[in-house]
Amino acid sequence: MSNQRPTDLLVVDDDEEIRKRAVQYFESKGYDTTSAANGSDALELAKQRVFHVAILDMLMPGMSGIELLEKLRQCNAETEVVMLTGQGTIETAVQAMKLGAHDFLSKPVRFPHLAAVVEKAAEAGRIKKENRQLRALIARTQVTGGMIGESPAMREVFRLIERVGPSDKPILIQGESGTGKELVAKALHQASPLADKPLVVINCAALPEALLESEMFGHEKGAFTGAVASKAGLFEVADGGTLFIDEIGELAPTLQPKLLRVLEDGWMRRVGSTKDRRVKVRIVAATNRNLAEEVKEKRFREDLYYRINVLTIAMPPLRERGNDVLLLAEKFTGPGWEWRSDARAAVKAYPWPGNVRQLINAVERAKMLADEDIIELRNLPQEVNCDFTEKTPTSEVEVDLKTVNRILVVEAMKREKGKKIHAAKSLGVSRRSLYRLLEKYDIKDEEYVA
Repeated sequence: MSNQRPTDLLVVDDDEEIRKRAVQYFESKGYDTTSAANGSDALELAKQRVFHVAILDMLMPGMSGIELLEKLRQCNAETEVVMLTGQGTIETAVQAMKLGAHDFLSKPVRFPHLAAVVEKAAEAGRIKKENRQLRALIARTQVTGGMIGESPAMREVFRLIERVGPSDKPILIQGESGTGKELVAKALHQASPLADKPLVVINCAALPEALLESEMFGHEKGAFTGAVASKAGLFEVADGGTLFIDEIGELAPTLQPKLLRVLEDGWMRRVGSTKDRRVKVRIVAATNRNLAEEVKEKRFREDLYYRINVLTIAMPPLRERGNDVLLLAEKFTGPGWEWRSDARAAVKAYPWPGNVRQLINAVERAKMLADEDIIELRNLPQEVNCDFTEKTPTSEVEVDLKTVNRILVVEAMKREKGKKIHAAKSLGVSRRSLYRLLEKYDIKDEEYVA
């Protein structure tokens, strides 16, 4: 057996002695084994949980093995089936294989040989599942990019990633919006033994409660209006890998017990299903809230908080990272670009309330406005260069920059026929910042109204 989670095995045979010996043998080999004496009991078990592999006796009272195979494939298409018979024929073997059986063996069979076939069946099931996961991941966003930083706060983040990345324990990442919590999740995944498995991302603040439940746990056909087909949830897509749950502090109270159950025992149900499915997923969660305070205010379950918070990684805001802001700005501009000294000083002096996300937007705007691949102070958003120039001594350069900025604002207002919301958008500033600029530069209506 591999170091993956145990294979869920179902043994169906009307011979009690064979069943007991099979269960005892496979349990000793690390399989999670369940048995049934007939087809009806087996189907009831299959309605309650999904088995990786089922061993079916061909000849049983009541429902035959072939009939059970057909019903089982309809009930649990993911289950791989190994057929056993004491009176096998080529015709029945062909029929079984056409119905989707993985293999067909004649009795008596030695348990080591049977175990080898079962393991091949389980591996085939895992390959099919990985293919399904890959197809699902193509349609879903994954975290991209890398982290850089030399500040003490970031060195501590890197140290924790190196220490806890190789474990499979849940990690909680806390920090303001835009600080790069997703990149920490990616780094944790890449540092773990699960790096070749899926890293799946879900944002609890991006979806309404009903859709979030379906996205996380999946749903069955007809579970709700619009559910025209069954769909695997992100827990199933991430099975064997890492699930990054962003903004977990926004998770609805009604969904918190369902998440807790999966974290505690690995069992989950799709929306509209009565069938349990087992998954093994490493959880990395992130929030910009103080979850300890949320627990005190009874808005977040205490047991769930302690389950996801084995260790916390605090992502520092950009204003506390010193020269890291310049390293990031140069990274985002890319090779071949030059920064003027006053532009660099403005970037370093600005507090960046939107953190790295805001810095990326500012750099992209500056690149569009720059001439000859040179970032100048005037290329930066008004809130960045205005705050900087207001803090620096008056000089001829500053006066000239103010003149240029005034002209830019007037031209934008003329171009947008005095519509402030459109002018602010064209300048890349908020409407409030535009009002401040109009007042600062004493720009009158008659200067831009025809």
